[in-house]
Amino acid sequence: MRVLAFLDGTLADPDTTQIRVDDLGLLRGDGIFETILVVDGKARELGPHLERLAHSAAMLDLPVPDRAAWERVAQLVIDNWTGGREIALKLLLTRGVDGDPEAKPTGFALGLDIEEKVVTARAEGVAAVTLERGIDSGLAKRAPWLLLGAKTVSYAVNMAALREAKRRGADDVIFTAGEDSVFEGPTSTVVVVRDRVLYTVPTDTGVLPGTTQAALFRGAERAGWTIKFEPLRVSELFEADGVMLASSVRKVTRVHTLDGRKLPDSAAVHAELLTAYEGEYA
Repeated sequence: MRVLAFLDGTLADPDTTQIRVDDLGLLRGDGIFETILVVDGKARELGPHLERLAHSAAMLDLPVPDRAAWERVAQLVIDNWTGGREIALKLLLTRGVDGDPEAKPTGFALGLDIEEKVVTARAEGVAAVTLERGIDSGLAKRAPWLLLGAKTVSYAVNMAALREAKRRGADDVIFTAGEDSVFEGPTSTVVVVRDRVLYTVPTDTGVLPGTTQAALFRGAERAGWTIKFEPLRVSELFEADGVMLASSVRKVTRVHTLDGRKLPDSAAVHAELLTAYEGEYA
């Protein structure tokens, strides 16, 4: 099941050609996107996702996204969905056609089924490996043109990292920055659990601000947890009460194995945190 709608409110057939071959999103990866979980017709964290879309647009010098138009097109996809109770809703904006100074950015929303491997990961957790990201924690401030912290469609490195994880017998990746500091996952925010405190890396290091991580932290605080934004070392992951990967479609997924080493059993902690997260939408 798929539903495609363009930003102007036009529904289109996702099985036929819709994007020009000279669109800069295709030619150069010059664009941004968001992926939103929709449950029972309600988009989770739509506001924060649209705020992050606007932040990414500013970093790429794209026009300010029309928030009302994006809200309408997201709802158009939801209203025309006839599949399961959950949707992976992608919002994508590119710079438009190459070489045409009058061209408008290309914007569309695409609704997709949740993949079975995602459902399995939610329930069973994942094995992950640590891989170098090739940056250090101060690079985002020194070199803003590298677009660290923007959610761009230039995901070739992220996908290559996931393929490397599979070659190593794992499901996912935790990127490291200089000096073995924890960065983020290719498609997730890393959350570390220790003594009823949740930790994640500050966004000024260049990690993408996590919408699901923010929802988890809100729910956890209400449930009596403490939250902290601090630099993290890889060694701390092996000593933690739990390591979680937070992302929109996979929600809060526990890491049960890291670099081939079994981590402490975090099933009970994961269940408690998932309840706190889901409580934000009850």
